[in-house]
Amino acid sequence: MKAIFNSLLFVLLSALSYAQSPFNLNFETLNDDKITPAGWDLSSKRSGAKTCIVQLDSTVIYEGKYSLSISSDPNSELKYFGECDYAIPAQYAGKKIELRGYLKTENVGSKGFAGLWMRIDQYDDLLEFDNMEKRKITGTHDWQRYAITLPLDDEATEIHVGGVLAGTGKIWVDDLQLFIGGKKIEDAPAKKIKVYPAALDAAFNNGSGITLESPGTSQIENLEVLGKVWGFLKYYHPQVATGNYNWDFELFRILPSIADAKSEAERDQTLVNWIEKLGAVSPRHSCKTNFSGNYKMKPDLEWITNSGLSERLRNKLEFIFENRNQKKNYYIRQNPHVGNPDFTHEDRYENFLLPDAGYRMLSLFRYWNMVQYFFPYKYAIGEDWNPVLKEFIPKFAMADDALTYRLTCLELIARIHDTHASIYGDSTLEDWKGYKYAPFQLTFTGEQAVVSGYYNRELGEKSGLKPGDVIVEINGKKVEDIVSDKLKYYPASNRTAQLRNFAHDLLRGNDDSVDVAFVREGKKMNKTIHRCTYDMVDRSSDWAYHKPDSSFRFINPGIGYINIGMVHTAELDNIFSKFKNTRGIVIDIRNYPTDFLVFRMGKYLNTHSVAFVKFTRGDINSPGLFSWTKPLKVGRNNADAYRGKVVVLVNEITQSSAEYHAMSFRASENSIVIGSTTAGADGNISQFYLPGNLYTLFTGIGIYYPDGKETQRVGIVPDIEVTPTISGIWEGKDELLDRAIQVIESGD
Repeated sequence: MKAIFNSLLFVLLSALSYAQSPFNLNFETLNDDKITPAGWDLSSKRSGAKTCIVQLDSTVIYEGKYSLSISSDPNSELKYFGECDYAIPAQYAGKKIELRGYLKTENVGSKGFAGLWMRIDQYDDLLEFDNMEKRKITGTHDWQRYAITLPLDDEATEIHVGGVLAGTGKIWVDDLQLFIGGKKIEDAPAKKIKVYPAALDAAFNNGSGITLESPGTSQIENLEVLGKVWGFLKYYHPQVATGNYNWDFELFRILPSIADAKSEAERDQTLVNWIEKLGAVSPRHSCKTNFSGNYKMKPDLEWITNSGLSERLRNKLEFIFENRNQKKNYYIRQNPHVGNPDFTHEDRYENFLLPDAGYRMLSLFRYWNMVQYFFPYKYAIGEDWNPVLKEFIPKFAMADDALTYRLTCLELIARIHDTHASIYGDSTLEDWKGYKYAPFQLTFTGEQAVVSGYYNRELGEKSGLKPGDVIVEINGKKVEDIVSDKLKYYPASNRTAQLRNFAHDLLRGNDDSVDVAFVREGKKMNKTIHRCTYDMVDRSSDWAYHKPDSSFRFINPGIGYINIGMVHTAELDNIFSKFKNTRGIVIDIRNYPTDFLVFRMGKYLNTHSVAFVKFTRGDINSPGLFSWTKPLKVGRNNADAYRGKVVVLVNEITQSSAEYHAMSFRASENSIVIGSTTAGADGNISQFYLPGNLYTLFTGIGIYYPDGKETQRVGIVPDIEVTPTISGIWEGKDELLDRAIQVIESGD
């Protein structure tokens, strides 16, 4: 909790600092380089491709010595987007914020626009935004004053302002001013920051003091009940939702007495007493208790009635459910617009390389309950989630070294079968995997580990292994046995994605060399492979099937090719103009999209608007409830839409946004999908930490076809299944692309 208190202090000091000094909204204060305005970001980093020149101007000004100009780059073929960005902490009281400023324009193209822009964020989430696009400011105009007004949410953490040019031409921006509640931002009162009692509880900052050595059957059953009750109260109880309790530390206060309870009756009475001390729960007549209608998944609370709890405890929990929290919750909120869960105030406890037994139970309980109430695909994990809690209690209790604890967390995470979910950036796990790499890439073809390319061509060729070689043993151990031992530590939605991830690490290690046995053309051979350090290899090929020289090209005069991993929105006009009369286009999504192309590209591919996806979202007022949204459409009425065949290529690399793109392209009436099983993890992610600074995440909203057909775990099912063969890899063929060309040329 010390970290939380320090961050609150920092926010207060930041607000005072900003109140005492004016902002550089008129560009008059320069950096030490004397050519850029202090505090301004001129990189246009959100544009995807730097296609405009953003710079200080001392010749064309409205007031003072300087303005800022944004002009389309004459040396770029992509004349699309440029912006300047100034960020201010949102530590001011007021309901509305107004940005005023002056713009001068010169030859702004009719397909683009000029404007001021303002964005209100809560951490990384967008709350409000306006860039004046709808006002269609184009052409040439002398200095004019414009204004943008947005709501200023109490939860906002940052304000971004600036100027924007979309398309060709040039603009100048000058003399920006911000007003909150009618007052200049410099004079606006500071926002009162509420300090929650939960943030001030520091009782267990140095450890829980709890030990659990080989828990017996009754202890495990008691802890299972505690884990479920603790999580239920965290998300349902109105008094916990207010932030009056550090719920992690409340667990430590009650856990010893529950673990050591001599009977179920003693355990349940202890829990009843605990609940009563939390404070009264007022009756709420607005709470739904019988869910019916457009729901995909309802709260799973059968454990309350089927776990053998005492009548008094059961009645307490049922009353809380019927009168559950209907306001903001200190521990959970939904991200604006998207609706995926945001797990707030979850301390990472980064000082504990090995959390003690109490913190390890907290890790298990935290994760299990997040999945129980806010994972949209809990129903699709392939097993009942309830027994998993009991299974892992002894595993976490006895995970008494740093590596075992992390591997136990990974094993738990893997049970939800979500390719988004893993542990990222942990040095203990990286050391376990190894910091040295073979110079060649492995891919699983079926269940065989096949050399598919080189991370370092010179060293890869020097190793003596070639694409198409099948690795069968590593340091004398069969590959299938290694897979059997370690695959459970590689979370993924399906086995194909699991093997994809495992292949990346199969030859990693900390030794300088590794002995491999491999099969080439039916003959088994042995080699000692010298490993490389990370800086000697380019592993980007793990996340893109190949990288062509350009984002689009002609395969032959009648077939176009677009690589989604390289193409930018600004290129689409040019691409579809050139491909207009082709017989077909191959859209390669064996990669991750560089730009978000779904709706812009849909305009070119569809003659009319068509539904391609619908979602499910959770509900913080009814944790565990997931409701359907209306289908989302792509395309518009466009008589000039592309008429040729559209072939979409997918494979195991196609994941998340790539799968979402594939769904939208599939909606085209002329499309066909060719390839193999994709990663099966689509939807916005929700990020959080487990004790010991373990960064993880899972998919936060459900993604489905308009008819409700599944994508999670299933992935994008191809219309024509094609998987690379060992002989194809040996011969250097792209068998998916070859089949796509065949389909277009045959007219099928």
